[in-house]
Amino acid sequence: MIRHRAALGLVLVLSLFIVVVACAKRPSVTVAAAPPPTGAPAVTPPAPAPAPAPVAPTPEPPAAVTPPPAPVATARPAPPSEFGPNDNLKPIHFDFDKSDIRRPDADVLTASARWLTDNPGHLVLIEGHCDARGTNEYNLALGERRARAAVNFLVAHGVPSARLTVVSYGEERPLCREESEGCWAENRRGMFLTKPQ
Repeated sequence: MIRHRAALGLVLVLSLFIVVVACAKRPSVTVAAAPPPTGAPAVTPPAPAPAPAPVAPTPEPPAAVTPPPAPVATARPAPPSEFGPNDNLKPIHFDFDKSDIRRPDADVLTASARWLTDNPGHLVLIEGHCDARGTNEYNLALGERRARAAVNFLVAHGVPSARLTVVSYGEERPLCREESEGCWAENRRGMFLTKPQ
C-alpha cells in the first residue's frame, strides 16, 4: 500500500511537471491579415509616429557685459575759414546758466538785424559759448540754446533763417581763463561771424 501511494504521488508529481512545462512552451502564433478583396483598394497601415525631436537645452543667459565708457566730448572743429569776424555784428552775453536775451543785448541784436537786412549778401555763423562751470555735455547744450536764442531774435527781426547757422563750443573756447565772476561773464557769450554768399 505504501508503494502504491508512493507510485501515485510520483505519477501526480510527473503529471503536474508535464502540465507546467507544456504550458510554458506554448508555440507563438502569428496573426496574418487577410488580403484585401480583389478590386478593393489596398489599405496601407498607418506609419508609426515619428519619435519626438529632442528638446534643445535652454541656453545660459550671456554673462553681463559692461557697456563701453561714454564718449568724451571732443573739441568742435573750427568754423570754415571763409567765415570771419565782422565789426558790424557785436557779441552778446548771457547770465549764468541762462539762454535768455538780456535787455542790453537785445539792443545789440537789433542793430545786427538791421545791418544784416541792409546787407543780404552775407551768411552768418552764430557761436554759442559758456563759462567753465558745468559738464562738457551740459555746456555744449547750453551754448547751442544761446546761439539758437540769437537766431530766433534775428529771424523775428526780419533776417531769413536760411542765412543763419549755429555752432556750440560750450566751455572749449574761453576768452578769459581766470576763475572769477568777471571772467566767467566774459566767456558766456554769443559771437557772430560772416561770409559773403
